[in-house]
Amino acid sequence: MYIAFKHLHIACVILSGLGFLLRGILMLRDSPWLQARWLRIAPHVVDTLLFTAAVVLVVMSEQYPFVEPWLTAKVLGLIAYIILGSLTLKAGRGKTLRVVCGLLAVLTFAYIVAVAMTRNPLGFFSPWAA
Repeated sequence: MYIAFKHLHIACVILSGLGFLLRGILMLRDSPWLQARWLRIAPHVVDTLLFTAAVVLVVMSEQYPFVEPWLTAKVLGLIAYIILGSLTLKAGRGKTLRVVCGLLAVLTFAYIVAVAMTRNPLGFFSPWAA
């Protein structure tokens, strides 16, 4: 059962990242598609599944954030990613700020993935990441 939730979690990570990139590109192009109903609902569904799978994995593995340094790094990275993603996709801010926040969000997303893959809070900054 653990493997099934791990695969669900990984699939949702991929879908969430690709969805953010798609919405970022649409934002840059000032596309009206950004207001499409499915593009406003799908990220919430994917992120809910992602979070649910993460909680199940935490409970099943008995590895908890704020106990395990690498999980703490993922949670703190996730908070930064959510803030940066929100600044990127919310209208009413200058496009330059939105682009900078979008790039920082993508880097933060990559950091979170690197932490997950290395199980090291340094992520891709770890000497073992290469």
